[in-house]
Parts: sequence; structure tokens; C-alpha cells
Amino acid sequence: MALASLVFELDTGHAGRLTDALLELGALSVAAEDAAAGTAQEQPLFDEPGEVAAWQRVKLCVLLAGDADPRGLIERACARAGVKVPDRLEVEALAERDWVRETQAQFDPIRISGRLWVVPSWHTPPPPPAVALSLDPGVAFGTGSHPTTRLCLQWLEQHLRGGETVLDYGCGSGILAIAAMKLGAARAAGVDIDPAAVRAAKENAARNRVACEFSDSRSTLAYEADIVVANILANPLKLLAPLLAGYGRSGGRIALSGILDRQQQEVEGCYARWFEFEAPARAEGWVCLSGKRRSGRR
Repeated sequence: MALASLVFELDTGHAGRLTDALLELGALSVAAEDAAAGTAQEQPLFDEPGEVAAWQRVKLCVLLAGDADPRGLIERACARAGVKVPDRLEVEALAERDWVRETQAQFDPIRISGRLWVVPSWHTPPPPPAVALSLDPGVAFGTGSHPTTRLCLQWLEQHLRGGETVLDYGCGSGILAIAAMKLGAARAAGVDIDPAAVRAAKENAARNRVACEFSDSRSTLAYEADIVVANILANPLKLLAPLLAGYGRSGGRIALSGILDRQQQEVEGCYARWFEFEAPARAEGWVCLSGKRRSGRR
């Protein structure tokens, strides 16, 4: 199918309404990015409320069917959203391409460590003794490409001895629980607030032929773990400290990631009552905190 792209800038406050209107009127997709990206004014966002200021202006990239009328579409969408039509519109016809093949080509196998790999289903996994996790990019976070996921996977490989019970809180794609099972855990469970993530995690476990238990975080979980891992973000990790500590056995271990360098001490302080922390692992500005459960502390 022939496609076209429509690109323009507008104030951040109007982006949500206009995106909704564009999609309602037939746009195939709408992607947003910082209009100041690549300049000194670029403002990084980590998807955590209150962490950093929002972009002042947004660049919207709209994907349209090739026979659509870009100018007419944006005028109708702006009228519906109560937004002024942008002064400058960039329209480009896109040649027909094999989007599936091109998308797959962007995702090569990821070597996590000396023996641990994450391999999309369209690639051949490395032979044993390599441990390969079969995982495709999808709706749930966790393919091994993000440094926080790699840090957690590397930590699991270093600390799993075999036979442990593992809990992955905020499991996303299920990658950490699946890796734990492939690395020798006796039992692994995952919890996520997003039902789509829970479904994806179950499908990924089946693809990897491991038996993991995945559930919605609103369900009651009766579980005691030798190892608790949570790759989320700093603010929810701070709020979840008593809950996650409660899932850990005396003498058990915890690994926390999704934490920026500057957030390390604050998160560590929330868990210090229950855990004695070791030197953290770091990658690309992110931290993985790990520690051992203090005996007798509930």
C-alpha cells in the first residue's frame, strides 16, 4: 500500500487533542518527538511524572494512506480539536516497501553476556552452551535492548545458582522470569499492572517452553521468593518498597532497576530497613541496585 507522511510542529498543549482528531479522521499513526531534538534545548523525558519538564513544542509525524488529502485532513482535524492549522506542513510520498522485513531487520540478536542472548523469532539462536531467550518486540516492555533490562539479566545470570524461587514485579514481556527459568530457577512468577503485558508474558513463556506464573497486580499473590527483581521506575519502586520486601525470604536477594544515577540514594534509602545493598551496577546513566534481605526484619 502506498503511504504518505505529514510532519509539522505545534505547542505541546495541543498535541493530545490534535492526535486524537487525526486518528479519528483516518490517520494510520501519529508519532510525537521533541521539536528541539538535536539542539541545546532538547529535553529528555523518561516517562516518569514529575521527573523532567515537558517539551515546549512537539513535532508530530503523521502516517497516511497514499490517496489521502493531507491538507484537507489537517484542516478538518484542527477544526475538530480547536487548534490553529500549523503554518508549515511537510508532506512526502513514501514508496511501497516491505515494512515487515524492514522492521525485522532493525532487531538483531542481542548478546547480554558471555552466554546469555535475546533472539527474535526470525533469527536462528546460537547453539548451546549459549542460553537463548526467544523474544520479539511487542506491546510489553522488555526485549533486552534497554540498559535497565540488560542490567537485570546480567545480575540474574551472576546470582542464580539453580533451584531458586523468583518473583519479577512489573514483568512486562516476562523476560526476567523467563530468563530465570532458563538459568535454572525452580519457579518463577511475574506480576504486571497491564493486562496486555500479562498476556504477552504468557505467550513468551510458552514460546520459550518454560513454565512461569504471570498475573495481574490487582490479584492477590501469595508468594515467597528467594530472589525479587523489579525493573520499573524510581517513583513506583519507592512506593512499592514494603510490598516487595514482604515477598522476599529472610536472607534472600533483591535487584531493582529503572533507576537513574541521581535517584540511587533515594531509592536505596526506601529499602534500607530490609536490605543491605552492595555496590550497584551501572550502564548508560542507569543503575541496578542489589542487596541481601536482613534476617528477621519484616
